[in-house]
Amino acid sequence: MKKGDKIVAIGVFALILISSLTVGLYRYFNKGKPMNAKIIQNQKVIEVIDLNSVEEPREWKIEEENGGFNTIRVENGRIRFIDADCPDLVCVHSGWLSEPGAIAVCLPHKLSIHIEGINEEIDQVSY
Repeated sequence: MKKGDKIVAIGVFALILISSLTVGLYRYFNKGKPMNAKIIQNQKVIEVIDLNSVEEPREWKIEEENGGFNTIRVENGRIRFIDADCPDLVCVHSGWLSEPGAIAVCLPHKLSIHIEGINEEIDQVSY
């Protein structure tokens, strides 16, 4: 290995180490922020869950008037659709929601999950 290759390798290793440390610190200090999941069907809030106070994983089925269903799973700090009988399953493929502002929607069943909480990042500024 040449001297230049060693310098590049050390630089890449240092960047990886600093990035990992930064992500770890971010997760550690943002762990206790309040986050609520709102489950809304037909523009009505049917349940609000404090994601930080969930002690055991829970699953339940929400049925629609026309016989359709969605199954939701909630764990400490995150929530998701795990099953549905809609044709495209976009809601299931949206995965885990764990950040404020995240949304998963099942349009055929008019059901959505919204994560609300304190997000210190500025998303948009208007005057």
